[in-house]
Amino acid sequence: MKILSWFLILAGVAGIVSVRIFEDSLFYDPFLNYFHDATKNAEFPDFEWAKLILSHVFRFVLNLISSLVIIHFLFKNKNWTAQAAVLISIIFVITFPIYLYCVSDRFEIGYLFSFYIRRFVIQPLILLLIIPLFYYRKQILIK
Repeated sequence: MKILSWFLILAGVAGIVSVRIFEDSLFYDPFLNYFHDATKNAEFPDFEWAKLILSHVFRFVLNLISSLVIIHFLFKNKNWTAQAAVLISIIFVITFPIYLYCVSDRFEIGYLFSFYIRRFVIQPLILLLIIPLFYYRKQILIK
C-alpha cells in the first residue's frame, strides 16, 4: 500500500510538472512571452478577457487536483485534504482578482508586483507552504 501511495504522490508531482511543461500548448496566456521578454521592452499584448480567465481557471483546477493528490497520499487524512483545498482556493480567490486588476491596469501597478501575483495565480506555490505546515501538525499530534 505504501508503494501505491508514493506512486500517486509522484503522479501528482508529474501532474504539476506537466502543467508547467505544456503551458504553451494547454493554456491561453499571452503574458507568458510578455514576462519572458519584458526586460527587452516587450509590448503589452492584445488578449481576450474571457479566454484568459477561463484558461487561468482551468490551470488552477489542474494544479489543485494534482496538489490535492499529493497532500492526500502524503498525509492520508481526508480532513487535511479538504482544508488544503480550501486554503489553496482562498489564495486563488484573493490573488486572481488582483492579477486581473494588474492586467486591466497594463501592469502599471508595478512589473514585479504583477509578476509575482501572476505566479501565485498560475503556479501552486501555496503547496510549498501547506506541506511543511501539515508535516509540522502531524509531528505535534504524534507527541
